[in-house]
This record gives sequence, structure tokens and C-alpha cells, in this order.
Amino acid sequence: MKSILKRKRFIGAAIISAVLFSFFVFLATDIAKKKEEAKTAYPHIAEITDDTEDSAIWGINFPLQYESYLKTVDQVRTKYGGSEAVPRTPSGKDPRSTVAQSRLEEDPRLKEMWAGYAFSIDFREERGHAHMLLDQIHTQRQDVVKQPGTCINCHASTYVPMKKLGNGDIFAGFEKLNQMPYFDAAKHTAHPVSCIDCHTPVSMKLRVTRPAFIEGIKVAKESQGIKEYDINKMASHQEMRTYVCAQCHVEYYFKGPEKRLTFPWKNGLKADQIYSYYKDVGHKDWVHKITGAPVLKAQHPEFEMYSQGIHARSGVSCTDCHMPYQRVGASKFTDHHVQSPMLNIAKACQTCHRWPETEMKARVEQIQDRTFEMRDVSLTALTQFIKELGEKKSEIKDPKQLDSILEHQRKAQFLLDFVEAENSMGFHAPGESLRLLGLSLDSTLKGQKELSKATSKK
Repeated sequence: MKSILKRKRFIGAAIISAVLFSFFVFLATDIAKKKEEAKTAYPHIAEITDDTEDSAIWGINFPLQYESYLKTVDQVRTKYGGSEAVPRTPSGKDPRSTVAQSRLEEDPRLKEMWAGYAFSIDFREERGHAHMLLDQIHTQRQDVVKQPGTCINCHASTYVPMKKLGNGDIFAGFEKLNQMPYFDAAKHTAHPVSCIDCHTPVSMKLRVTRPAFIEGIKVAKESQGIKEYDINKMASHQEMRTYVCAQCHVEYYFKGPEKRLTFPWKNGLKADQIYSYYKDVGHKDWVHKITGAPVLKAQHPEFEMYSQGIHARSGVSCTDCHMPYQRVGASKFTDHHVQSPMLNIAKACQTCHRWPETEMKARVEQIQDRTFEMRDVSLTALTQFIKELGEKKSEIKDPKQLDSILEHQRKAQFLLDFVEAENSMGFHAPGESLRLLGLSLDSTLKGQKELSKATSKK
């Protein structure tokens, strides 16, 4: 009897063990399966490949992200950013029914700073990503200068076009795109920045697809002692949440007769380091119409300025503030309605800063007000210097003395324009912005002093 009971207990234990073993095997398998699925965890309703450049197709699988991206057509003004919709009558040449307001009409001094350059003809407030290609094609700057295909790099989805032009090699395609006339290059593009420019279609992992940034950040890292930096292999996910934006929101120039898009970071990311680089390579963007100075046009150096600020030092990415996480029901996703944090303070700022919304806004605007005031002082001094130099230039007989005075204008103008062209009105790096405006004013005053000395009657 005891042996029978013992046998039954043994069999029962074996069955229980087998059941438990099967359960744990199932559990482990299920966990492994889910981990694998997590690598490609999105609904495969639409087939997405590495050649799918239309965001609308990606939007079938990612409706929340796509719906938020479509909101970048909005035109909403903040105190120092954004834009208001200005109605216009469409024409055969320009189909746009709205544009942003003109910065040149808001501040005519910019025409004097950029005299002889296309930006003195047409320069408007920034609009959202949805407008980036159309606004580039139809800017009046196209009427006064033959822009190279290089300009399309940051105004369109270029990953697939570069692949096609380079037979699978984006660097080869990049070279070809640069060397085309602008409207020839534009024929190869059909969309503003798209999902594929920042994400892999397999896992949705962030990636950098712009060759100019891949090369530029490698050079910048080398200046910091980091050799052979491969951004898509070595950057962290949090770093990539900035780098995908920095593919375009940067200072740049067109190098050589091939007009190769190049980021001037060999000496570092600071404005005066970039200025020294331009001086080393002898680059100028144009000759100033009033003074004849070989001057530079800063572009939109958000990444460089951000890199000098407290948010960068604290590990906060561009995406954290401009594309904060949103929730719809149980779904958490990155908001692709790229916009000023001032339009979404609760999500963009109060996740970290526990002050009331009114106080947060007041703090930001205080920084921007101070920057704008200093910018105003520096711009007034610079434009007065330009006027005086244009009037008295012919009186300067010593070519070396003239070159020295023109150099003061060139430096003052670039450092001021670096803050002017950067789209945060000083907020990305308040101390750095004020430092640059101070150096700009200093260079202007030195130029005025030299001009006065060179033209004074003895």
C-alpha cells in the first residue's frame, strides 16, 4: 500500500514538474519572442522599405506620429519665433496662398547688413517642416542668384534621391546632388523631410542619413580627441535625439567649385572657432555691396548654439523640448508636431521644471528680451559702421589699413549674424549669445576707431 502511495506521489510530482517546466519554457519563449518583436514592434499594415520616402505610407503604420507631423503646417507666433500667415494671391509661378511675414520689412537694417546678398531681397520668418520644400523653391532669392543643388539637402527628403543617384551609395548621390543646378536637383525630390530621413524602416531606430553631418560630426569629434567617430554606431540613443535634428539645423558653407555642403567644425563648434576656420581656408560668402568687405552669412546654427548651453550639458536633447512625449489612451509616442516649447510648456518644460507655466514663460522671455536688446544695440552700431565705411572708404590710401578695417566689419557681422540667424533669440545658450554680441560690438567699435584714424585730416 505504501509503495503504491509512494508511486502515485512520484507520478503526481513528475506531472506537476512537467507542467511547471512547460510553463516556464513557454514563458521564456514568449518573453524572448516579445523581445524580438520589440525590435520591430509596429503594425505591419503597410509595407515599408528603405525606399519608402512618402510619410503618408509610414503614417498607415504610425498614425499618431503622422497626424502630429501634419500639424507642422500651423503658423503660430511666439514673442521671438514662429510666424503668422500672410495671405498672398497665388500665381502660375508661385502657387502659395500664404507666406510668413518678411523679416526685412520688420527690420530694414538687415538689408544693410546683407547688402549685395540674396537674403537682402527675401528673408521671412520660419514656418514648419511641412512648408520647407515649397518655401525654398519659391523664395525670391531664386530670382537673383542661381542657387546650387546643395541647397536642397536641408529642404527636402533627400535620402532616397541620393541613393538612386548614387546607385545605392548615398555619398556618391550626395556629390551628384550638390553639383546640379538647384531646380535640376529639386526634380529628384518630392517631399519635405520625411520619416525615412531619421528612421530605419525595419526597427524605427534613429539614424543620420545626411552625408554632410556624418562627415562634419566626425571632424568635430576629432577636434575633441575622438578619432574615427562613426555616428550611427557610436552615438547613444539620447544623442541621436539631437543629431537627427542637427543634420540641418547647423551652420554650413559650400566648399569649392563643386559646391560641396560642408560643416565648418574643424576648430570646434563655437562661433569664433568657426570664424577662425573660415579665415584659415579663405572662405567668403559674398562681397558686401556697400563696403566691399569679403563677408560671411551665418545660416541657422541651432546645434552649435545649443551645444554651448546648459540643456546640452545636462543631457537634454532637441527632441525632449521640441518633440516631447505625448499620450493618447495607453499609447505613448514622440510628438512629431515640431514646434517651440513655448507652445507646449506643460509637456516640453514642466516635465523637468516644477514652476507654474506663467513663470516658465516669463523666464524664457526675460532671457530673450535681454538678448534682443543687446542684438539691437549691436545691429545699430554695425549698420552705422557700414554706412560710414561706405562713405569714407575711398579716403583710405593704405591697402593693409583698409583690409584691417574690413576685417573688423567681417568679424562683427558674422558674430552678430550667428545670434540673429539662430532661432532661439539667445535661449539655447544665453551666456554664449551675449558673449558673441559683445564681441561683435567690440569689433565694430574697433573698426570705427580705425576708420576715424585712417580718414582724419592731419
